[in-house]
Amino acid sequence: MLETLYELFWSSGTSESDTDSDECERYGGKRPKITKYVEDVVDKFSDFEFKENFRMNSFNYVLNLIKDDISTSLVDRGHPTINAKNQLLIAIWYFATPDSYRSLCSRFNIGRATGIRCVRRVTEAILKIQSIISWPTGNTMETVLNGYLNMGFPGVIGCIDGTYIPIPTPKENGLSYICRKNFAAIILQAVCDHNLMFTHCYAGEVGSRHDATVLKRSEIWQYMTAEKDDKSPNDSHLLGDKAYPCTPQLITPYKDNGYLSNEQKNFNYLLSKSRSTIERAFAILKRRFRILNYLDVRRLDSGCKYIIACCVLHNICILQDDIINMEHADHNDDVQNNIADVPEPETGANKRNRLCQQLI
Repeated sequence: MLETLYELFWSSGTSESDTDSDECERYGGKRPKITKYVEDVVDKFSDFEFKENFRMNSFNYVLNLIKDDISTSLVDRGHPTINAKNQLLIAIWYFATPDSYRSLCSRFNIGRATGIRCVRRVTEAILKIQSIISWPTGNTMETVLNGYLNMGFPGVIGCIDGTYIPIPTPKENGLSYICRKNFAAIILQAVCDHNLMFTHCYAGEVGSRHDATVLKRSEIWQYMTAEKDDKSPNDSHLLGDKAYPCTPQLITPYKDNGYLSNEQKNFNYLLSKSRSTIERAFAILKRRFRILNYLDVRRLDSGCKYIIACCVLHNICILQDDIINMEHADHNDDVQNNIADVPEPETGANKRNRLCQQLI
């Protein structure tokens, strides 16, 4: 399930960049670029070398999923059509490296505006694969429940958290994007399962917002407050950290006031152990798609779509057993770690106490 705060539209303009003709005028003619990089270099990569550079070995699988959507003629002022394979290579390179558009376009022998259109076109195609990020139901939900039960916590259908995606400070309302770590960011809130697969993603809230506020503005809160609770059936629930309110659908740790019982400490330990899945999922996401370590975009609607597209690709890689080396990739980027300044509903506290007794 995919959500962005911004309207899901892109114009055909090039407001993020200069046009290719402007680039030619600036450099007094066609700017020198690398020729045949794909044919002479990329096509000769071993699987290991390809993954080192493009951060995934599931490229052909993704290409087969989206090639019909990106195979239409992409012609820019008389330049040759860019085939589907090269468009996807351009987009994956952009997501996987901290490279600028200038460097990317020199590498793939294209104009800047053409490069931006390639990335947008591929992103739109990836976002159409909505079944890749989906809330667990039926047998899938049973698998998730059993997965977390094996980790020591019953009734869990996913873990929720938020992470900062650093961005350039916007000109409008820039201060609202400054997060508690003192840089401009937008927030990605996500739910994942025991296999680190994202089951819900919501991107675009300003960095200054608290976890609990982001939750209440997202679709997840609608699930939790709906009259008919079909997203967490049979007394199941999400796990979250202390920044979230404790409700029957979202279980959080006991507040450590220095007087927790041994049972409560054990409860908090097992919850934290299970909840580590979302932290590891974020760590893998950002290690694989390094654009998320600093998303250098001017249009936040574009940026939000790039974030969600990376989440879709993350899930595809996991489904294809395309594992990324996680050495030195610990993730500790909670959006707001202080305790939620909201009262805990009695029903949530009661359920937590009941679970605490079950775990003794």
